[in-house]
Amino acid sequence: MPRFAANLSMLFTEVDFPERFAMARAAGFEGVEYLFPYAYPKELLSQMLNDNKLTQVLFNLPPGNWGAGERGIACLPDRVEEFQAGVDQAIDYARALGCRQLNCLAGLKPDHVSDDIAWQTLVDNVGWAAARLADEGITLCLEAINSRVDMPGFVLDTSGKVLALIEQVDADNVRLQYDLYHMQIMEGDLVRSMECLLPWIGHIQFADNPGRHEPGTGEINFSNVFEAIDAMGYDGWVSAEYRPTGATGDSLGWFAGKV
Repeated sequence: MPRFAANLSMLFTEVDFPERFAMARAAGFEGVEYLFPYAYPKELLSQMLNDNKLTQVLFNLPPGNWGAGERGIACLPDRVEEFQAGVDQAIDYARALGCRQLNCLAGLKPDHVSDDIAWQTLVDNVGWAAARLADEGITLCLEAINSRVDMPGFVLDTSGKVLALIEQVDADNVRLQYDLYHMQIMEGDLVRSMECLLPWIGHIQFADNPGRHEPGTGEINFSNVFEAIDAMGYDGWVSAEYRPTGATGDSLGWFAGKV
């Protein structure tokens, strides 16, 4: 079966963040991800990874002011210097945590910025980031996030838009981050889509739909999907990025027998 990782921003929230590493390991996970590491000293996070023999699978570039509703700044023409500084900050953390993949959140397009300018800004920023990360041996992922439910106005809301961006940037270390939850909302036909997109997929995340909860709470047949991911030869990580309906431990029935 696929290599499963736990997203510590959403799972094991019954305890404080530094304690979630041990809980993930005790549950059988060997890899972890989370939205952002920047609120914690990189030395502390490195210690938590080492103490629990965990791999840091992925985290996001700085997103701007998350608390104020910003969801990435890569498409914002007046924030280019801030974006570049964020890439350098992410590299600093990635070095300390041994992380080989970073995700770039494209952002929400402001009404006063034209589609063409937002897109060209995104292309330029992703190209700059990809070159910086290539020097570090790091892959840059680009995630398509649904604009119907969770993030209206998000610039990259389909896999097709991500592929168009990847083609335009034309860098060997840029990949698609495929989230089953978001793509079920926007596109459906998950297995066949992943089979077609496999050469570009660098990372997979999942939650059931609707609700963004654990497998078995919605419409996605995860047994079939996980078997298909394995059968198609995908060798990356598959991260549980869902909101448990109760205690995290009670939501891990899908994980039983896979460790």
